[in-house]
Amino acid sequence: MISAASSSAFIAGLVFGLSLIVAIGAQNAFVLRQGVLRQHVATVVVICAASDALLIAVGVGGAGAALTGRPGLLNTVRVLGATLLFAYAAAAGRRALRGQTLDDAGRPASTWAGVVGVCLVFTWLNPAVYLDTVVLLGSVANASPGREWWFGGGAAAGSVVWFMGLGFGARLLSPALRRPAAWRVVDGLVAAIMIETGLRVLLSG
Repeated sequence: MISAASSSAFIAGLVFGLSLIVAIGAQNAFVLRQGVLRQHVATVVVICAASDALLIAVGVGGAGAALTGRPGLLNTVRVLGATLLFAYAAAAGRRALRGQTLDDAGRPASTWAGVVGVCLVFTWLNPAVYLDTVVLLGSVANASPGREWWFGGGAAAGSVVWFMGLGFGARLLSPALRRPAAWRVVDGLVAAIMIETGLRVLLSG
């Protein structure tokens, strides 16, 4: 039987995890766009949620301290991540200027491998992910010895709930995106989010 303390730690982890991932960022913008296009949504949701769960486990396991002692590694990830974010922003900006509808937004259709690659980039080449899930969340979880894994489990559950809602709920926007003007707004917002995130990543050092 689960104790009240364990349940409390699980709920605290779920709330804390959601507070870290619900902010609009590159990964969320990508999940939202794939959800609107209905392209490989399940794959994207699984990658994002599973990656979060793995990083949370690493943080709860005590790897946060080791990561903070390797500034060179974080700097390398920071530069690579920002470069790729700017490249994706440029592509989204071109789509916004060109204009399109939902029917042709996916042409040429994104391949499964291509979507997986981009999703992995947004997930694993973002220094904020390591700082949030491994360092910050891991530190908070380990502040409650004996219940740290319940806290981490709650945070991982929060990621599953969030990405499923974002990815599969995005299709509700599809009717509005039959108009080229609406799709221009979406791609324009995606480009702006990618640029803002890339600048934040570069300046975070």
